Amino acid sequence: MVSLDALVDLHRTSLLVSLLSILFNPVAWNIVAQNEYRNKTITRMFRGNAYYGCYFLAALIFGFGILRDSLYHRALLEQPQHSLLPAPYDTLVPAALFLLGQTFVVTSTWMLGVTGTFLGDYFGILMDHRVEGFPFNVLRDPMYVGSTMSFVATALWYERPAGLLIAAYVYIVYVAALRFEGPFTDMIYSKREEERKKA
Repeated sequence: MVSLDALVDLHRTSLLVSLLSILFNPVAWNIVAQNEYRNKTITRMFRGNAYYGCYFLAALIFGFGILRDSLYHRALLEQPQHSLLPAPYDTLVPAALFLLGQTFVVTSTWMLGVTGTFLGDYFGILMDHRVEGFPFNVLRDPMYVGSTMSFVATALWYERPAGLLIAAYVYIVYVAALRFEGPFTDMIYSKREEERKKA
């Protein structure tokens, strides 16, 4: 029987740094976006141009996402390697998972556009109607699901059990973030509908 120590090295600094970066992203962006909605801090930085403010935040989110992925990759390589799937599934399953996960992420971004993907509604840039085409007709939160699938795929590809634990942690962080993000976004659109009815 394989011990836990042989599967996951909890003493690696890179593991802690990866976990912190995964937590930082959704927490930070929710705080920044809600502040933007209430105080228009970023919009004021760009002389009242909400679109420039949203593009600025999008660049930050995208950049920190790349950093998060890089830290995850580094953490994986410093963890013990252990066979997780028999051949040929050890390459077929992670490749298929990654391809499907990235399909969800990319098509979500395409359907929502930059402002729809990167919290434009907090800047007052609201969509005319709810997006219901693929992948939103398959999953409620395809971007978060696709991202989690990519974490799992990477862990399986490199045969790192620690990566599966990190992927589970990613999913928990995303679910927690959605508990704040979802209701707040719903409130923004409900408020718009009330204003339209009054008008």
